[in-house]
Amino acid sequence: MSDTTNHDASPAFSMRKICKSFGTVLANDCIDFEVRRGEIHALLGENGSGKSTLMSVLSGVYLPDSGEIYVDGKKQDFHSPKDSIACGIGMVYQHFRLAEPMTAAENIFVGTEGFLLHKSRKNTLIRQFAEQYGMEIDPEKKTYLLSVSEKQTVEIIKVLYRGARILVLDEPTAVLTPQEITRLFSVLRKMRDNGCSIVFISHKLNEVMDLCDRVTVLRKGISVETCNISDVSVHELIEKMVGKKVNLSILRPPVSSDLQENLKVINLSYKDAKGLPKLSHISFSLSGGEILGVAGLAGSGQKELCEIIAGVLPAGEGNIIFEGENITGCSPRAIIRKGVSMSFIPEDRLGMGLVASMDIADNVLLKDYAFQPGIVLKSASVREKARQIVKDLEINTPSIFHPVRKLSGGNIQKVILGREIRLNPKLLITAYAVRGLDIHSSYTIYDLLNEQKEKGVAILYIGEDLDVLMELCDRIMVLCAGEITGIVDARSTTKEELGQMMSGTKLCENAGEAMHV
Repeated sequence: MSDTTNHDASPAFSMRKICKSFGTVLANDCIDFEVRRGEIHALLGENGSGKSTLMSVLSGVYLPDSGEIYVDGKKQDFHSPKDSIACGIGMVYQHFRLAEPMTAAENIFVGTEGFLLHKSRKNTLIRQFAEQYGMEIDPEKKTYLLSVSEKQTVEIIKVLYRGARILVLDEPTAVLTPQEITRLFSVLRKMRDNGCSIVFISHKLNEVMDLCDRVTVLRKGISVETCNISDVSVHELIEKMVGKKVNLSILRPPVSSDLQENLKVINLSYKDAKGLPKLSHISFSLSGGEILGVAGLAGSGQKELCEIIAGVLPAGEGNIIFEGENITGCSPRAIIRKGVSMSFIPEDRLGMGLVASMDIADNVLLKDYAFQPGIVLKSASVREKARQIVKDLEINTPSIFHPVRKLSGGNIQKVILGREIRLNPKLLITAYAVRGLDIHSSYTIYDLLNEQKEKGVAILYIGEDLDVLMELCDRIMVLCAGEITGIVDARSTTKEELGQMMSGTKLCENAGEAMHV
């Protein structure tokens, strides 16, 4: 946190007594939220605390049921996002809203009068914005060729060009390397020093402590407290978010000295329907009682790797050996029968992981069918299994017969993972198992995975948080553009080393040197 922040600065905006309900659910209960000029203000809370709803009200997506919004001291009535933008408020979402076929410049100027400017004038304006805040971008580069951090730069410049003086950043570091996070924080600090006000929403509390000036904590739709970052610790923030003390340690069980190889992937390659390579010559092994983490930027091949091992996608080349048997090309049902359990949590959770119209018990039954000779009815054992999943993972639901489409995203995630673990697998593949979960729920998942490890289950853990990967896993495999750039000991590696590999630096196994690929 910078010591130069003016804590006596007047408010950039104030939200007073904001209430917003959805049916019987009170998402925002008379919330007061104020951000000063020239500060970075963290907005924290568990899933369902009301953060997204509050920011949707600020950005004009939702109309509040009651309450007032003031920008630069003037009362505003936002009826659409256009009204919010006109007042200098810009939202940068975690999932970018860019047209991939367009250039960076075209995405920045689309929908504005600047779209008609000559290309050279557009490029000049973009470079001026970039230089002012220490950003780098090629205006003429097609968006689909941009890295994740470059796309984020485009989004930031886009809102700045539209006159934004207040920026709301939703989980901006979720898919960035440590090096990219460092550059982003430098940009945000320069923006703050130039008088911009920034709302920073994140689950990564260490980043909040490093970057932000003040913090507001929401819990169950109520504003719990606003305070200076310098006056609070990470543990105190978590206690305010959860309402009780939470143990933040991941107790990594030791790896057995006599590991038995469970999974062996040999020279695996895959091309998508367009013939584009998604995986190239992937080879690794995984033993029972071991957690192998997989790190990489979004789109590096993690999704394809999961689905090929689970039999959802066909392998183009290579072999998958499970307990000495070649399962390459086996159907998902045949693989499940062999004890391979995959928990893949896609962005479209209800489209791929669960059947939205079915209740929790029926969705548990979907995997049990693989062990039955034919069509089965919902049995007492399935109902009991569903109840145990709800209890163990603290799923917020009226009953096991509640349709999953009516659950929150985090609770949907818990249903999927709980179902997979209850199959007592020998190999468990978890892809983004804690994506979208709050801290308390995340640590519940880590404990469950370690319980499986102690039972001798081989676990392939694909995650985004490098700190968690280093603390939870035994080894970490890094993917970049569908290739393995290194497999390292999680206990001895560093975030910087992982970040380099995520960016394409391949570690030489023998010399411990690095070369860029």
